[in-house]
Amino acid sequence: MKMQRCCSSAGRSAIGKRWFSSSNNDKIVASVLFERLPVVVPKIDPTVYAFQEFSFRWRQQYRREYPESFLKKSDTRGKGDYQIDYKPAPRISEADKTNDQRSLHRALDRRLYLLVHGTTQGSGKPVWHFPEKNYDSEENLRKCAESALESFIGDLSHTYFVGNAPMGHMVMQSTEDKKIPSIKRFFFKSQVIAANKFDIRKCDDFVWVTKDELLEYFPEQAEFLNKMIIS
Repeated sequence: MKMQRCCSSAGRSAIGKRWFSSSNNDKIVASVLFERLPVVVPKIDPTVYAFQEFSFRWRQQYRREYPESFLKKSDTRGKGDYQIDYKPAPRISEADKTNDQRSLHRALDRRLYLLVHGTTQGSGKPVWHFPEKNYDSEENLRKCAESALESFIGDLSHTYFVGNAPMGHMVMQSTEDKKIPSIKRFFFKSQVIAANKFDIRKCDDFVWVTKDELLEYFPEQAEFLNKMIIS
């Protein structure tokens, strides 16, 4: 029985290793799509608004009509001397006016994604890329993704990783030298939790961009990223 369990364990270990390795020694990279969710409720789409209006009018024709004397009883109740002045916060912030892409106080009704500028896997010169790390000695790819994000923001206490499995992956082959091993990037989603500023480090520069702006940074991978990122 001991021999059987050892063989079974060795088999599972071999399967796990094969899942992360390949015959041509491809590099495995864990990339993080670090996302800030909308802070304010976005405007309702005109189509959705039209449907809600139609649904309301349709339900109204089947509702019971109450006499006016009953509906006006609330108006006869005593009212206090207090008055509340409510002024909604503006959707357009100072960061929007100055187009400060390093600030999280912009595009409050849209999702923002973190991009950093510096050298990365497969590039000899600084480029814009997602927080990422080469898979090395971590227990699994999820741990590798956590380590990648932690190296850029320093603390994961205000982050939430969505699921254990990657949300997508892509293979990038060098166009200059075919002998260079291809890079397999596995993307993990993480979200900002109760924070409006991070101390971004280990990079030349960083930006928080919307999905449309993000696609402009990666024109060659725009089709893939457009399908992977649902916003």
